[in-house]
Amino acid sequence: MTDRYAVFGNPIVQSKSPLIHSLFAQATKQDIAYTAIEAPLESFTATLARFRAEGGLGANVTMPFKLQAFELATDPADSALLAGAANALKFEGDRIWAENFDGVGLVNDIQRNLGTALAGKRVLICGAGGATRGAILPIALQRPALLAIANRTAETAHQLARVFDGHAVLQTGGYEALAGESFDVVINATSTGLSQASLPLPAGVFAPNALAYEMVYGKGLTPFLKQARAAGVGRIADGVGMLVEQAAEAFAWWRGVRPDTQTVIQRLTVPLT
Repeated sequence: MTDRYAVFGNPIVQSKSPLIHSLFAQATKQDIAYTAIEAPLESFTATLARFRAEGGLGANVTMPFKLQAFELATDPADSALLAGAANALKFEGDRIWAENFDGVGLVNDIQRNLGTALAGKRVLICGAGGATRGAILPIALQRPALLAIANRTAETAHQLARVFDGHAVLQTGGYEALAGESFDVVINATSTGLSQASLPLPAGVFAPNALAYEMVYGKGLTPFLKQARAAGVGRIADGVGMLVEQAAEAFAWWRGVRPDTQTVIQRLTVPLT
């Protein structure tokens, strides 16, 4: 009998997850059906419960339901606990296991696909929202020389230092505090790639040979990537690799087999022009 999985979001029509997981299933010879489900904003819990009752074994969760997914979990992993959000669920009887694979997907893309080891590097994450919360622990585990979080509202960044106290040592503050500093890896975890707004990054924030990484994918040269290009950065990337890598983590968690990601990333990559 075909095993059922799904991705939940609103809107969900833009999701690449059904394509990604169907390609994974074909490559690994797994008998699964993976669909996209647009849950009404006011009834995510009921929609998810119906999917479980109909035999669903697991789910990915995207915006705006990641917080609700975390709250429903009976067995949240540390990745979900520290992020305060879940992007993958697994159902076993009355138990709901929860993970947040976004940060691991980001780290795998940067290190495996883009060939940039994070150990000993100075890393800056722009933004202090949910995407950043999911990325902090996986990056910190790579032992960078510095992990800095900058946000328009400095206090929001400072709050993350308190949340992750004991798990990661963070330098936090507003963008103005970055003056005079430079970083080997600069990650945009804000929504500016969708709004076409620019970040107030001071001159010199990109170190020579830096990697500029935009979490948004498929949008071409976002304002952040244009800023990086204007600063002379030659190595830029968007989040398509992160998307595929986090999907691979969920697939392996559900099915016990890890799919190859390279061909899927190549298929989904849009030139950054």
